[in-house]
Amino acid sequence: MKFTKVILLFLTLSFFATPDMFSQRKRIQIEYSGFLDKDEEKYPGATVLIRDESQQIHIIHEGIDMWADKAIHYGKEDFIEAYGNVKMKQGDTINMSSKYAEYSGRTKLAFASGDVVLTEPNSTLTTDTLYFDRMKQQAYYQSHGKVVRDTSGTITSQIGRYYMNDKKYQFIKDVVLVNPDYTIESNQLDFYSTSGHAYLYGPTTITSETSTIYCERGFYDTNNDTGYFLKRSRIDYENRIFEGDSMYFDRGKSFASATNNIKVTDTINKSIVKGHYAEVFREKDSVFITKRALAITIQEKDSIYIHGDTLMVTGKEDHRITRAFHNVRMFKSDMSGKADSIHANHKTGLTQLINLDRLNKGDVFSVSRKPILWNIGNQMTGDTIHLISNPETEKLDSLLVFNNAFLISKDTLDVGYNQISGQKLIGLFKDNELYNVDIIKNAEVIYFARNDKNELIGIDKSKSGNINIQILNQAITEIRKIGQTDGNIFPESQFPKNARLLRGFDWREDERPKSVDDLFKDDPPLVLPKIKGLEDPQPYENFFDDAMLKRIDEATKKDKSDKPSRNIPKEKSKKDNLDPGKKPTLKVVKKQNE
Repeated sequence: MKFTKVILLFLTLSFFATPDMFSQRKRIQIEYSGFLDKDEEKYPGATVLIRDESQQIHIIHEGIDMWADKAIHYGKEDFIEAYGNVKMKQGDTINMSSKYAEYSGRTKLAFASGDVVLTEPNSTLTTDTLYFDRMKQQAYYQSHGKVVRDTSGTITSQIGRYYMNDKKYQFIKDVVLVNPDYTIESNQLDFYSTSGHAYLYGPTTITSETSTIYCERGFYDTNNDTGYFLKRSRIDYENRIFEGDSMYFDRGKSFASATNNIKVTDTINKSIVKGHYAEVFREKDSVFITKRALAITIQEKDSIYIHGDTLMVTGKEDHRITRAFHNVRMFKSDMSGKADSIHANHKTGLTQLINLDRLNKGDVFSVSRKPILWNIGNQMTGDTIHLISNPETEKLDSLLVFNNAFLISKDTLDVGYNQISGQKLIGLFKDNELYNVDIIKNAEVIYFARNDKNELIGIDKSKSGNINIQILNQAITEIRKIGQTDGNIFPESQFPKNARLLRGFDWREDERPKSVDDLFKDDPPLVLPKIKGLEDPQPYENFFDDAMLKRIDEATKKDKSDKPSRNIPKEKSKKDNLDPGKKPTLKVVKKQNE
C-alpha cells in the first residue's frame, strides 16, 4: 500500500473534499495527519489517516479536538473512527482518552471504548464503554464505571451519567462510594463534583468504624462530612440505635440530632428513650431529648417509664445515668411518682426524686410540687426521695424520704386516712411491695386501728421520737412507737373530724399516673414541626431518547448509511427506560482495534 506524505494541509483537504464540505454547517476537519491513503475495498468512500513520527493525527469539530494514531474518515457521512491512544478535548474542562472512539459531525454523538478515562477539573471517570452527546452535553455508561474525586473518594456504579453543564453525576444501580473514613452504598446517588454534595435515593447505608447510617432519602456533604437523612433514617452506634423522621449528622463532631418520632435504644442496658427532638454526642456517650420525652427501662416482668420536659442519658454503657427535668412523672405497674427532677443511676440502682429550690421559695404551690411516690395503696411525699433497687434482680430494695416525710394510705373501709409524718422515712421492700417503714424524729401518727374481723377499734393519734410500721397485703398490721411523748386511742364518735388530718396532709390521688398514657395527660398539645424534605429525584430520563434517535434517523436517511450511529441504538428498546433496579438491556458492540 502506497502512502503520501502530507506537506500542505490545504491542498490535501481540497483533494479529498466532498461537495458539501464547505457548506454552512461545519464539518469535521483534519487539522493534521502524517499519512493519507484510500482503500476502497476495505473502507469504501473513506480516507485512512495515519500518524507520523512527529505527532498524532489531529481532528477538530466545533470546539472539540481529537487526537489518535490512526483514523478512518468518512467524508460524505461526516463520520470518523479513531484508533490507538485516542484523546478528545472539549474546551478547557473536558478531556477523554480511550483505545477506540467514533464521532459523528452530523449528530454530535461520540462513542469510546477500551480503558476510557474522562476527566474534568474536579473528578476522573473511568469505564470500559462511554457515550457522549454533545448536544445535551452528557456522558453516559451502562457497563460499570468509576469516578474518583480526591476529597470525596471513589464512586462506582453499574450505570452512570455526567451532566457537564451542571457538573453533576447521576449514579444508578449498585452504587458504592468509598472514602477512607466511610463507605456509602445506595440505589441512586446524585453527585455534584464541584461542591462534593451527594444526594441519596432509595435504601442507602453509610458505614464507618464507629457507626452505620441507614436512610431511604438523604444528603451528604463529602467535603465537610455532614449529612441530612430522611425516610426511615437510623444511625447504629456501638451500643445505641438512633432513629427519627429527620436526622442531621456531623462526623467530625461525633454529633447527630433528630426531629419527630425519635427512638434511641440502648442495646446493652435494655433501655429506650423517645421524644420528638434529640441530640446524640457519641464521644461523650450522651443523649439529650425533649418534646414528649420518655425514658423506658426494660425489665423482664415490668418496665419503668419516666417522662419529663427534657431527658438526658449520659455515661459509658457500664455506668449510664438518666436525668429528667421539669414536671417529671414515672410509672411502673406497682409504683408511680412525680417530681420536678429525677436522677437515676443504672449502675448503683439509685433513683432520686428532687425538687429544685426555685420552686419552693415563696411559692404557694410548693406543697403540691413536693416529690411524691405511690406504691400500691401508699402515698409518700418529702422534700427529696431516694429509691434504691437491685440492678441484678431489678427489684426495689428500699426508699429514703428526706425532710417533711409524709406517708398516707386509705383506711381499709375508706372511712379516713392513715397518716404518718416525721423528719425522715426509711422504707423496705419485698417483691416490690413496701413491708417495713421507719419514721425517724418528730414522728406523728393518725391510725384507724382494727381487729382481726376488720372492725374499727379506735383512732390512734400520737407523737413519738420514732415510729416503726409493719405492713402486710397493703394494710398496716403493727405500729411500734419509740419514745412516745403524747397520744391516745379515741373511739370514732369521740374523735373530731376536723382533727383527723395531720398538718401538711395533701392527698394527691388525682395526680397519680395509672398508665403510660397518664404520664402525658397534663402536657400542652403537641405541635410537631413540618419537615421540609429533600426534593424528589429527577425522573430518570433515557440517554437514548427520542430527540437523539430522531437526529440519528435524519442523519442516516440523508445518505442511507449507518455511519452516524454505528454503536448508538437506532431504535428504542422495550426496556429503554433503564429501570435503576434492573440490568440495562441496551447492547454495546465493541470495536476491535485495527
